[in-house]
Amino acid sequence: MAASSRILPRILAASTLVLISLSTACAARRVSVSVYYETLCPFCSGFVVNDLPRIFRDGLSSIADLRLVPFGNGRVSPNGSITCQHGEEECQLNSIEACAIRLWPDAQHYFPFIHCIEHLALDQKWNAWQSCFQETGLPPQPVVDCYNSGYGRQLQLQYAAETNALQPPHQFVPWVTVNGRPIGDDYMNLEAYICSAYDSQLPVPEACKEKHLTIAQQTAASRGDKVCLASNPIV
Repeated sequence: MAASSRILPRILAASTLVLISLSTACAARRVSVSVYYETLCPFCSGFVVNDLPRIFRDGLSSIADLRLVPFGNGRVSPNGSITCQHGEEECQLNSIEACAIRLWPDAQHYFPFIHCIEHLALDQKWNAWQSCFQETGLPPQPVVDCYNSGYGRQLQLQYAAETNALQPPHQFVPWVTVNGRPIGDDYMNLEAYICSAYDSQLPVPEACKEKHLTIAQQTAASRGDKVCLASNPIV
């Protein structure tokens, strides 16, 4: 009996290690998707409103971890001040969206709020962004407190550092990476990249069975038709 009582903990410990290993392996197989964008770039707004929702609708959120990084082509001066490509209102909205992302880290939780703001941005009604709290059911006070406290600005500085450290450097927004690799101006084909990067030994979402990856070959001239170039002047 004493021997059995000594063996059982070892078996449980070994089982726990196996389960942890399996859990870690499964987590490691998820596809990492990062979207570097700015709130008032119309191409970023269009991508968020028209393309990213398919990840959730088609079930790809079950195999991919989506991160949104709202900073884009902004600049940070040596004294720490932030200038945004589309003006001060974009800086404000970048911070607001950054606060929502930090407060509710699960993309399925915060994405409807981001989607709502970007839909307003497409209609040039972004000043009505607070209506998105009622639209999505998220409480406004935590976001307002985050912004008013200056924490939203601190998040912007963190996102600026992350964006500026990208290798290769981002050339435009939206700038999308899949497992750390940029997909360039073929971002509207994101679902195909996610499916291609997914470990095919695991069950594949139905949407992936219909996806065939085709890399778009675009010239620099045509690229400017659907992105906000990093080289464009700051407003």
